[in-house]
Amino acid sequence: MSNQASPSPYSSITELDAQHVWHPFTQARTAPEPVAIVRGEGPYLFTESGERLLDMVSSWWVNLHGHAHPAIAAAIAEQARTLEHVIFAGYTHAPAANLAAGLAAQLPEGITRIFYSDNGSTAVEAALKIALQAHYNWGSVGRKRLIAFTGGYHGDTFGAMSAGRTSGFYAPFLDKLFEVTFLPYPATWQGDPDLEAKEKAALAALDAALGEDVAALIVEPLVQGASGMNMLRPTFLDEVVRRVRSAGGLVIFDEVMTGFGRTGQLWAARHLGEAPDLMCLSKGITGGFLPLGVTAASEELYRAFEGDSFAQAFAHGHSYTANPLSCAAALASLELTLSADTAAHWERIGAAHAQAAQELAAQPQLQRVRQCGTILAAEICGAGEYGGNISLELRQFFATRGLLMRPLGNVIYLLPPYVVTDKQLRVAYDAMLDAARQFGHPA
Repeated sequence: MSNQASPSPYSSITELDAQHVWHPFTQARTAPEPVAIVRGEGPYLFTESGERLLDMVSSWWVNLHGHAHPAIAAAIAEQARTLEHVIFAGYTHAPAANLAAGLAAQLPEGITRIFYSDNGSTAVEAALKIALQAHYNWGSVGRKRLIAFTGGYHGDTFGAMSAGRTSGFYAPFLDKLFEVTFLPYPATWQGDPDLEAKEKAALAALDAALGEDVAALIVEPLVQGASGMNMLRPTFLDEVVRRVRSAGGLVIFDEVMTGFGRTGQLWAARHLGEAPDLMCLSKGITGGFLPLGVTAASEELYRAFEGDSFAQAFAHGHSYTANPLSCAAALASLELTLSADTAAHWERIGAAHAQAAQELAAQPQLQRVRQCGTILAAEICGAGEYGGNISLELRQFFATRGLLMRPLGNVIYLLPPYVVTDKQLRVAYDAMLDAARQFGHPA
């Protein structure tokens, strides 16, 4: 058999793509053809047609240290020459063991065990199952109900969909999702006059929801990502955690998006006084190179699955659990993330965002400006609803200015890789202001 590929009848990647590929979160009939990316370097992506795009959303929030970072690429290449994969039931390997130890050393006190999966949704799925089975193993068989916040998004598998059913993506599946109690989310922004009242109402709703049947609360700590970069105060979440735990429930922090420095700390949990029982990690864990999910659990939860019978074990797993290549990438990325240089980048980007937030708040076509660490968001007044055409129009507007940005409805936001420069941030801030003037109306 010849090693030489047959000549393609298509003149571009996009033409070939159009014949066979089904893209996520895309309406194929109305969407423009996808942009073919041929390489990345630092904060930039380069298209098949020779254009350069500044990636200001870290390519779906996964890229931490810039595209094609040589240290992570080298770690993957070295690992590939040694061991590409091995079944993880009954076997182990150095990258998985070292990564688990490295993560456990940085996680909140008491969280000591690492369960590997493939992505954020599967990390959430494992956390929900761990919480429910732990109560079962403890003999608290009546604790089966979950609590979540309105607007939360936790992934697209069925357990994750159940916990995120109010995100608006799951209408065809609603009758297949299990029951979850949803609390009002007291989103806040600069100058929010109703914050205290919203938090009080949310805590009252929590008190009404708590009972002896509650198994766990799941929450995106401090920032809800997919529903529009909605933010809340650490003091409020601390109180929520205290009340859930006092009622006998477990607490799950979905840090798939907020982890690895996005909030200006390694974890959003570090902004709090209270710690969760379970944490879900993914997205930035490998620096954007390879899929990997982690469900981190307390030692108490891990011990709840010990016993003389397999019936007490956590019978859950994936073919690519703890893939050595992914773990090697994550180890290299974690070393970069824990460096003094990266911490300085968090501080620098956060300071630039805080200053830009004042400028955005003074723009009459923008409202509800909010910022948390390296995340900056604002809403364009009167620009349309989430799910309408405004997201696509804004995406194309930013692309003409050399920016990869993916607005969430009328919410424009930045979540850049940490290597972005102040000058590059200024380009993005100016584009946000221009977008507000073109698409918005004074509030």
